[in-house]
Amino acid sequence: MYNFLVLLVLYLPFQLAINPMAGVDLASIRIFILVFFAVWLAQGLKSKNIVIKNSVQSWLVASFLFLNIFSLVAAKNTDWSVRKLLFLFSIFPIYFVAGQVISNKKRLLGIADAMVLSGAVIALIGLVQFVAQFVFGLEAIYVFWAEHMTVPFLGKSFGAAVLENPSWLVGIAGQTYLRATSLFPDPHMFSFYLGLLVPLALGLILRQKRRRWLAISAFSVIFLADILTFSRGGYLGLAAGLVFMGILSWRRINRPSKIAVGVILGLGLAVVAIPSPVSQRFISSFDLKEGSNQGRLAMWYKATDVIRENPLAGVGIGNYPLEVKPTATYRDPIYAHNTYLDIAVETGILNALVWIGILVATFRGFWEKSKKESLFFFSLASLVIFAAHSLVETAIYSPVVLALFLIIISWNNLELSDEKNI
Repeated sequence: MYNFLVLLVLYLPFQLAINPMAGVDLASIRIFILVFFAVWLAQGLKSKNIVIKNSVQSWLVASFLFLNIFSLVAAKNTDWSVRKLLFLFSIFPIYFVAGQVISNKKRLLGIADAMVLSGAVIALIGLVQFVAQFVFGLEAIYVFWAEHMTVPFLGKSFGAAVLENPSWLVGIAGQTYLRATSLFPDPHMFSFYLGLLVPLALGLILRQKRRRWLAISAFSVIFLADILTFSRGGYLGLAAGLVFMGILSWRRINRPSKIAVGVILGLGLAVVAIPSPVSQRFISSFDLKEGSNQGRLAMWYKATDVIRENPLAGVGIGNYPLEVKPTATYRDPIYAHNTYLDIAVETGILNALVWIGILVATFRGFWEKSKKESLFFFSLASLVIFAAHSLVETAIYSPVVLALFLIIISWNNLELSDEKNI
């Protein structure tokens, strides 16, 4: 089972799309997770050895799923709700499987290595994509990516929806750039994925002795690709993670770690301070007169109004677009651009608090475990980056990002002698 999990992690960012019927795109990773879960369940029942940690985190995960189901009572379009629920229940099983399969430190480090390796490869593809526009021209690369990369990795319907609402381009100081998206539908989800891996890659550098240059190369590629997504939410997440590592936990890390964190902080400050498209993009995040910022504020106000009217069960999972645009279709990219607001508006305030509770419970668990294993310290930074980025974007409906996030938080289930299992 462990080897299968490693393969699944390696395949995660490269997953192909399946078109089972017209208008329906299915991320193949969802099928693999369900198969993985079924095998785990069958083997566990046969050997009478299914372990689910009896922890606050696990109960909160179960509560989150239950409250998503409960929101059906408020849904205007139950078909949309069912589709979103099927999505969640095809991804969340990985949390329970990984929680038992990753049963010791060796397996934990092996999964982390696999994450960083696959992340470095997918990041390298994004770098090649970005650099290619300066060699072959922006239009040529854009057309190539649209015609040859969307359908295999996104699917026909979803790929078409992405092209109708492109976020692949960014205008900075009068110049248009093709943002790094790699095989992801948009730069924001790509940045979410890379943001979770940046601290883990840094942590692995400090563990490597013989092949540290490989770890440094992987970190550099992942970090640079994240910067070239030009995702301001991604920049916010990275800034929060760097502040966390550099200040809040300075006393908790040893001298080599302090040197590494200091270098990264210096690099981050240089990226912001030195005039460049990246620094201009970051600074524009704080310009309330900028068009996209004004649009995001309007989305937050609208979501807040809807939450006030539907505080208990929300408007039903998957149904928020109908509150904004009654004629909306399932593929219309209408959401609150804030994970916490999106959860509250569709499934209720209580469920948003449950989601925050999952983050808090994981943070506390990682903090305690970081006293014994340094990788948990860097996992904390990953959690901080994800939580901060979630303030301006929503990634819980990305199969790749959600699966990676669930596997990481499942590390909190790593066995300790004084904890009970059920």
